[in-house]
Amino acid sequence: MNRIGLVLKHAAALDLDVDLQTTVKAKALLGKQRHTVKHIPAMPWQEVPNFYSSLDAGSVTHLALRLLILTTVRTFAIRHCHLDELSGDTWEIPADKMKSGVAFRVPLSEEAQSVLEEAKKFSRDGFLFPSVRKGVISDATMARLMERREMEARPHGFRSSFRDWCAEATDTPREVAEYTLAHSVGNKVKRAYRRTDYFEARRSLLERWAGHVTGRGSDIVRLVAQ
Repeated sequence: MNRIGLVLKHAAALDLDVDLQTTVKAKALLGKQRHTVKHIPAMPWQEVPNFYSSLDAGSVTHLALRLLILTTVRTFAIRHCHLDELSGDTWEIPADKMKSGVAFRVPLSEEAQSVLEEAKKFSRDGFLFPSVRKGVISDATMARLMERREMEARPHGFRSSFRDWCAEATDTPREVAEYTLAHSVGNKVKRAYRRTDYFEARRSLLERWAGHVTGRGSDIVRLVAQ
């Protein structure tokens, strides 16, 4: 409805004969609309290690999924990951690849660095996860793998898996957990005065997450002991 309103305003600016009250009238006729929020299915964090260990084919799709799980980055940035963005143990994602439109630094765990090294042998035109024909793997490539395994969870859901793990298995401050997911924290005033992106804290957290994901961390041991 908002988009229709913008189109009508643009038309009016061009001196076209339009009724700028169209959207207001439509809303009155339609009444209040109820929107049901549908969350992307996520895998319980306790099950992530088993899934991660099954991604052992060394293929582009498996490596992309492994990096997605380890870094908690959205699929677009993963699929378009470029060699120029990598520097040692840090991944600098440019603003145009971020949903927020703001450049973002991702601290890379030792496991994530290992995955990237494997992926480099597949690189084409600098992109680490090329498709078979041209460009990079599609947005559906990783999801289809999970569909073929008859899984309800989807790739984007691993961000929720990570967030639940932070809340249930660690004492991670909310700000650090949210920043790891590249979420804005606090209002504009608080963000204006905050001068940190919790980079080192996020590095430590993602190293612990990698420990859990690979089954080598203390968190998995604690879970078994409970």
